[in-house]
Amino acid sequence: MTEISLGMPQLPAPDYPAEVRERLAADAADVIARYPDSRSALLPLLHLTQSEEGYVSRTGIRFCAETLGLTTAEVTAVATFYTMYRRKPSGDYQVGVCTNTLCAVMGGDAIFDELKQHLGVGNNETTADGKVTLEHIECNAACDYAPVVMVNWEFFDNQTPESAKALVDDLLAGRPVEPTRGAPLCTYKETARILAGFPDEREGAVEASGGAGPASLIGLRIARGETPHTPIVHPRGEARTEGGEG
Repeated sequence: MTEISLGMPQLPAPDYPAEVRERLAADAADVIARYPDSRSALLPLLHLTQSEEGYVSRTGIRFCAETLGLTTAEVTAVATFYTMYRRKPSGDYQVGVCTNTLCAVMGGDAIFDELKQHLGVGNNETTADGKVTLEHIECNAACDYAPVVMVNWEFFDNQTPESAKALVDDLLAGRPVEPTRGAPLCTYKETARILAGFPDEREGAVEASGGAGPASLIGLRIARGETPHTPIVHPRGEARTEGGEG
């Protein structure tokens, strides 16, 4: 007969220091007021606690549960479902390499492998100085810029192993880096607070654009008559014009 051990019961999660809890409670009240049902505020509250510690800790789960009148099991079920919530301490900069199909075949797999070796970490691991966490990520709808690397959810397009290594070297050294498009880069904790629904105070962030690239927009341009129909070569070698007989 196999013996099943349930282990020792976990101790209650520690609470935040009084001044931290008071500040988070005020922010949480602001968030909850936006929803007709308080439990609807769980996702932004998880981001709020992540902005405090850089991940969703047992203390953060306890805070969310007590604030919303939920059980810690209910909060944990949500926190473990979504990959944007970290369950262990992570770096100031989350470097994500897209390894979905198109980015992978365009070089994403090679970039990821090179960065693992360059940084000396594996997937979802953090450098010893606590600055960079490396992970492979799923498609971020930027296929026409493949291969794509993201840092704290900002785009770095058309990367190579060499450019990606230079990027993380700049992050490790504290040198400024500029995303290919979109808002200026900020730390992961600052990103989490923005995702919680608080104002983005980065200069130029509101005006920043993360628009689609030429490959995504070609269909729209054809529909508007801004560019000639593109020829399509069929397997038989017959050339036809897109959108009609050729």
